[in-house]
Amino acid sequence: MRVQVLVVGAGPVGMTAASELRRYGVSVRIVDRAPERTDKSKALVLWSRTLELLDRAGSPVDGAAPFVAAGFKANAVNFVAADGDIAGRIALDSVKSPYPYGLMIPQSDTERLLDERLGKLGITVERRIELVRFVERPDLVEAILRHPDGHEETVQADWLLGCDGAHSAVRHGLGASFAGETMDSDWMLADVHMRGYPFPDSEASVYWHRDGVFVIFPISPGRYRVIADLPGTGQEHPAAPTLEEAQAIMTRRGPPGLVAFDPIWLAGFRINGRKVADYRHGRAFLLGDAAHVHSPAGGQGMNTGMQDAFNLAWKLAMVVRGKAREGLLESFSAERSKVGDEVLKSAGRLTVIGTLKNPVAQAVRDTVAHALMGLTAVRHKLADTMTEVTIGYPGSPLNGPASGASPKPGERWRPTVGHRPPGGGGTPLFSLFADRNDAALGLTRRFDAILDPDIQTPPEGGCIWLVRPDGYVACSTSEADEVARYLEKIAVGG
Repeated sequence: MRVQVLVVGAGPVGMTAASELRRYGVSVRIVDRAPERTDKSKALVLWSRTLELLDRAGSPVDGAAPFVAAGFKANAVNFVAADGDIAGRIALDSVKSPYPYGLMIPQSDTERLLDERLGKLGITVERRIELVRFVERPDLVEAILRHPDGHEETVQADWLLGCDGAHSAVRHGLGASFAGETMDSDWMLADVHMRGYPFPDSEASVYWHRDGVFVIFPISPGRYRVIADLPGTGQEHPAAPTLEEAQAIMTRRGPPGLVAFDPIWLAGFRINGRKVADYRHGRAFLLGDAAHVHSPAGGQGMNTGMQDAFNLAWKLAMVVRGKAREGLLESFSAERSKVGDEVLKSAGRLTVIGTLKNPVAQAVRDTVAHALMGLTAVRHKLADTMTEVTIGYPGSPLNGPASGASPKPGERWRPTVGHRPPGGGGTPLFSLFADRNDAALGLTRRFDAILDPDIQTPPEGGCIWLVRPDGYVACSTSEADEVARYLEKIAVGG
């Protein structure tokens, strides 16, 4: 069998990649060795930027709306110092997005909705199918898949996407190094029903207790996830806590009166910080946990992986459909590897800050946090960073000329409610924000294969913004000729 793209791994990252590619007209198969979707809450939050990118799909899958309907909006995070005082409160309503909140939604629901999205696009996840091995040839990848009855199938694919998690068979098949380290401490996770929470259900809280960090995430009214670091045992897979053990940690580190009951999921885990050096290996790509794993601090992991998929899908679709030169794909690793580095560093810093044990260091942390989070500008910056609207590609090889106007090349183009976002529809197209004149119309006629014919109104006259299908600025200039030269480098036959 020959297919344009074979996706290995049907978690949120793989299903996001497959749905984006399919809506752009690419033939896709997606396989997973697991017999069914996860039934665990696992990754718990979709941040503003991920919701914006989901929204580009629109009809027939209805964009971000099904996720918002199924989730619970968290609009603030409280930080409680070791002495019990509030060190700061980060409200998310300052975020300039149609989705100014963290959407708390169990991964089981995220996967269910992505699976439904695939079904609407005519794709069924093929489960209990394992990638045994693959060989890359000059014009294709030849993959051997093992079915539940033991028979093996040979699949020829133009491109292979490894979205198969931290123990990725694709990464192992490529021989790609997964460099990094494992933290010494163990961690406890408990999804429980709880009473006595002193903050509104719509707010998370981080307690910097003297013994270590204790975090409470709302999942829905009355249901929460609590996470805490514990002394290391050296075990590769720490034992899951009992409800009584979880309650003991909550009583010691949390606010008075917390009572947990009716547990849904109890787990122990260790934190790894690892990453590949390159996300592309010829005709194979690594995305999500196959490319990077890190501390859950900040809740960035699943979102980062899904955004890997959004970044690659439009580029791969343009190349597969013969609209763009293959060199476009070189930007994937350049852009997303740098984001992965930043997420790894940021999550590591947050983990170290939260798990300080030295009383003097704890006192300095709490004092500095209280002072900084007392500043409005700092709170807004933290909210933007947390919700991932600050993610961009300032050093991208895809960045074109810059006029000095904002947003600059590599920065996010802020979606506007009621307007179709760049990258919507069934064809990956750049969008033009410009005065409607002969020069702009000439661009849409000349580059009709990769440029949306609908010229949109710019925020300020005289400037032309070219925006990528994933909603990032490609170039800003006052000269239509500069836009033309940029598109010539992208388009086949340009």
